[in-house]
Amino acid sequence: MFTDKRFHHYSLSSLPKDLLAGVIVGVIAIPLGMAFAIASGVKPEYGIYTTIVAGILISLCGGSKYQIGGPTGAFIPILFGIVMTYGYENLLIAGMMAGVILLLMGIFKLGSLIKYIPRPVTIGFTTGIAITIFTGQLASFLGLNGIKKHEEFISNIAEIFIHLNTTNIFSVLTAALCLVTVILTPKIAPKVPGPLIGLIVSTLVATLFFPSQVATIGSAYGEIPSTIPQIHIPDINMDIIMKLLKPAFIIAMLGGIESLLSAVVADGMTNSKHNSNRELVGQGIANLITPIFGGIPATGAIARTATNIKNGAVSPLSGIIHGVVVLLVLLFFAPYASYIPLASMAPILMVVAWNMSERKVFAHILKTRSTDSIVLVVTFLLTVFVNLTMAVEVGLIMSAILFAKRMSDVMVTQKALPNPDSKHEKVETGMVTDTHDCPQISIFNVEGPLFFGAALIFEETIMKTINYRPNILLLRMGKVPFIDTTGEANLSRIVHHFSKNGIVLISGLNSQPDNVLKKTGLYEVIGEKHFFDHTGEAIQYALSQINKNKCFGCKHFAFRECKQLSSLVAVEGSRKKLSATF
Repeated sequence: MFTDKRFHHYSLSSLPKDLLAGVIVGVIAIPLGMAFAIASGVKPEYGIYTTIVAGILISLCGGSKYQIGGPTGAFIPILFGIVMTYGYENLLIAGMMAGVILLLMGIFKLGSLIKYIPRPVTIGFTTGIAITIFTGQLASFLGLNGIKKHEEFISNIAEIFIHLNTTNIFSVLTAALCLVTVILTPKIAPKVPGPLIGLIVSTLVATLFFPSQVATIGSAYGEIPSTIPQIHIPDINMDIIMKLLKPAFIIAMLGGIESLLSAVVADGMTNSKHNSNRELVGQGIANLITPIFGGIPATGAIARTATNIKNGAVSPLSGIIHGVVVLLVLLFFAPYASYIPLASMAPILMVVAWNMSERKVFAHILKTRSTDSIVLVVTFLLTVFVNLTMAVEVGLIMSAILFAKRMSDVMVTQKALPNPDSKHEKVETGMVTDTHDCPQISIFNVEGPLFFGAALIFEETIMKTINYRPNILLLRMGKVPFIDTTGEANLSRIVHHFSKNGIVLISGLNSQPDNVLKKTGLYEVIGEKHFFDHTGEAIQYALSQINKNKCFGCKHFAFRECKQLSSLVAVEGSRKKLSATF
């Protein structure tokens, strides 16, 4: 593994830096792992197992030097929904299936595709997840009794209001103390992990001053075993695979997005470059193996990765050390975790939710009052009030439709003629009037991508000119960067319709449209001699093909040659009359 490019120029002097960073991040990861597991509806030790196994594998097999992997807040709503609907055992299977999907995405080099998910969609569902996490911790913060957990946001909020009268003042004091400690610790001692200090301080105060007055991890989930997790392969069959395909796909997509976003953040902080496809392979391997040890789905953790970098990490070894540190804590200190109040876990997750909310970016996109704002709000609302799956699906579909609409608005198909006042008589739109337009040649400036969203308007605009049947149709396509099969089909209809009585000429065709027309055979239908690199050449050819007798008496003078053609036609007409007379 040390032949890995990520370990290039590694030396013994780098080891203490990785060791320090790994220990610090490992200590931070312990309370977060337990908190994420509890919020996801599973036992706290499963979060620790995930931190150990996935943390080591992601650093070992991934594509970033600094990535720290493990359970994250982004997964909480989707994992909780799976546990509520299918159970913990099926959550493990869904995690393994997600691992296979991520592995295949990396092998087939699909890492770059995730980068094309629109920012309003990612910000929308990230902020929605943050709201779900934050409100989901209110019951533990207040120490409410008799709370039933639901998948639906409204139902969970209703539960809180119904049981407000069961508020436990000791839970509130414990949670408030932990929250204040978590917020103040980074300001007083930036190198000290706030979540861990918050847990220790609030746990000690609750244990010493009001024992048995607040619910703890031990009273709710039993004692955390101080042993290595046992290997267990879930019972998998085709029915379960089909049932869990959709949840697994969402886990894979969310995991891929989060891990690559985290890797990009790490690149920005260190001026390095990650391998996105290898990162997906690493995430896939981790999520495939971690459930065998009872762990939940994992991904790259942005906050822990940033902490890793800030504390001097220089290679993936720090991530491996972070997993080993958590394993040692599990083996030697697990029984003490049973004393941690659930109220102490709530503010840690609330701070995580606040930090991941992207509130500034959310507000910035809203201020634009554009179609992106609509996608943002819809994705956000669906994430909160329906589910993440629906939010991502609708957000992506809306983004695609609105993008197509914007591109179709960019598409321009307008009649044009040479501007006699310009130095080189540049062909421009706005030159055509009722008294200045060649009856035999129609020139169109076509600008923008000729794709399914704009092809029909393009065809309808052109077809209107065929009403008076000009002899020649010249399409200036130098500003058409792209044409799809729908655009080609509409162009083909124009060509076949027009070719019955005239000629279609095309100038300035770019390489991509040129390749499409050649593959479909439309290039041959139009004829190679009817394609020109420059509009001037196309106009000269067009003028050689017109019926010059029709130029007699024409006062439009659309081209500089028109006056000469008109006078020549008049002289030839006079000669023919004289010849007939004599």
